[in-house]
Amino acid sequence: MFMWYKNVSRNERKTFWACFSGWALDALENQMFGLVIPSLIAYFAITKGQAGLLSSATLVTSALGGWFAGALSDRCGRVRTLQIMIVWFAFFTFLAAFVTDYHWLLALKALQGFGIGGEWAAGAVLMAETISSQYRGKVMAIVQSAWAVGWGLSVILFSIVFSLAPESMAWRIMFAVGLLPSLLIFYVRRHVEEPVKQTVETSKTEERQPLADALFGIFSPKLIRTTVLGGLLGLGAHGGYHAIMSWLPTFLKEERHLSVLNSSGYLAVIIVAFWCGCIASSVLLDKIGRRFNVACFAICCVITVRIYLFVPLTNTQMLFLGFPLGFFAAGIPSSLGALFNELYPQQYRGAGVGFCYNFGRILSSIFPFLVGHMSASMSLGSAIGIDASWAYSIVVISVLLLPETKGRDLKQINQDGQISDK
Repeated sequence: MFMWYKNVSRNERKTFWACFSGWALDALENQMFGLVIPSLIAYFAITKGQAGLLSSATLVTSALGGWFAGALSDRCGRVRTLQIMIVWFAFFTFLAAFVTDYHWLLALKALQGFGIGGEWAAGAVLMAETISSQYRGKVMAIVQSAWAVGWGLSVILFSIVFSLAPESMAWRIMFAVGLLPSLLIFYVRRHVEEPVKQTVETSKTEERQPLADALFGIFSPKLIRTTVLGGLLGLGAHGGYHAIMSWLPTFLKEERHLSVLNSSGYLAVIIVAFWCGCIASSVLLDKIGRRFNVACFAICCVITVRIYLFVPLTNTQMLFLGFPLGFFAAGIPSSLGALFNELYPQQYRGAGVGFCYNFGRILSSIFPFLVGHMSASMSLGSAIGIDASWAYSIVVISVLLLPETKGRDLKQINQDGQISDK
């Protein structure tokens, strides 16, 4: 499983830990929002629909941030863009701790999302171009497992802070703490080397292409089909995940009537399962291929979500079923980093990866909002289950229309997104 770590270079290991740590911090700052939704609803006296809009706004701006930062990394470098984005999202997370108005919180969450999406795009391409092709699928999936680490840290922080501080102050403390680890990882990332130019058919004039070319080159006639299908795949992956995870803490508290500590136990099972799912996906990616791996995990997600939310289960049964729920939810995002990087030439890789992974968030942002809106006329669990099932169905259809990329050498991907014979 981890034998690859001994076989890679020192720079590859440093890059791995930088990206792993950064993605964990992204998760810490992103997942803490879902945990404090009930507190925000009470403090600002807002509806569930308005709370869903906070999550939706973050998804929209993270999509724009991913696309923009990806294109910026094509022009100015992966590492430099990474540094900018990590400072960006840390700063606006910190500012959110001091808001007293719902609309200011909405604005700051939107600005935070821009940095989170941008950090992932630059980091994913940096990792893919640094690691050797024989380990790419495995390592990219393991990097994705860092999301479970950051998620777990957010639940631990949530349990501690909400046990020691009054609810009206606890959510502010959580947002404020989000600044500290980001400063540490910014220091670490300064020591990671920029990947060398890899793409075939790249001339000197293309090395510093205009930003507009980097942004919109993915819509050229030869790349637009890949971009559209990749965007739909991102739509379904993010829509399903955020429909569930944005509202799951609220579901456990309001419909299952679990306390903070008890709900944290249920979330802990899902988080551990998420990490296990990423590790399992890291093995399957190189054995059964990118497409089949994503499709299998998505189908299992639909089945598990419907059982978890529609079948009348006891709390103990829900605790055990939380493991397959988290496990299957992990397989899709852990596959996308490798798949999207292997679809684009380096000239457009940052923009392509950033767009496909993140742009789906703009349309997928409707799912958390719909869950909050639909819960006014049905149970919250039913709203989550319906929306998540539709989202994961989109994943299955779109991924089966994309080519299999297992084993592709990034150096041989030409400007049409095809493997060059040269």
